[in-house]
Amino acid sequence: MASTGLLALCSGGSLSGLAVEAGAEVCHATPIYAGHTWHKATFRLDLAGAALSKYFHRLLLKACPDPRLQALPRRTVTMLKKQCCYVSLDYEAALRTPTPQLPSACFCKADGCPVTLTDKCFHCPEPLFQTSLLGHNSPGLSSLAFQALQAVPETIRPKLAANVLVAGGSTLFPGFPQRLSLELKALCQKQQQWPAVSSGTVLNPQLVAKPERGLATWVGGSLAGSLHSFHRLWVTRAMYEEQGAGCVHAVFD
Repeated sequence: MASTGLLALCSGGSLSGLAVEAGAEVCHATPIYAGHTWHKATFRLDLAGAALSKYFHRLLLKACPDPRLQALPRRTVTMLKKQCCYVSLDYEAALRTPTPQLPSACFCKADGCPVTLTDKCFHCPEPLFQTSLLGHNSPGLSSLAFQALQAVPETIRPKLAANVLVAGGSTLFPGFPQRLSLELKALCQKQQQWPAVSSGTVLNPQLVAKPERGLATWVGGSLAGSLHSFHRLWVTRAMYEEQGAGCVHAVFD
């Protein structure tokens, strides 16, 4: 067992930073310093890729109310989501853009008839930043990342902000890193305008978004498993039989 945020950072050769993960079921913003995960400063969003796939399916049916689309397998919907969708850098401006001027994506139904998607392509990932679109009242991922930075000691915030690593399959939407970077920097700059909470240190978040970030946790896990110190993280059968489930906390806390 290991922190997925820590493993994601390990995949980039670092032990300090802010891991922003968006996977299939949940999103996390996890501050890590010198290999230590700040659990009390970690924030979670129970909205991720699976919820976006369901949302995209509803958007498809709205664009083309065909019973055959209703029966699309989940895997097919997920594949279309990955192929067609992107994150708008300015969602409100995109909403005002005339449809013919928007990027479009096209796929064919089983009968060969094409379905063209325009605004639905940027609607799909938007709940990661505006959770209210899916009926949630929690902050979006950019706000969670900002909250995580603010929840750690002031002295280490600049170091963590200088290495904001995004990981997970739901960060692979085109435009995701740029949108997260824009919003996180805006939140940090805005804080300096609040004298009551400003520390005087202007954070300058630097995002790291590698092409292989969808597998960052697995890559980090393979690196961790190759270390000579890895045996210290083992829970052996003998330990478990002697101490019970409590040995998990003794090893990993």
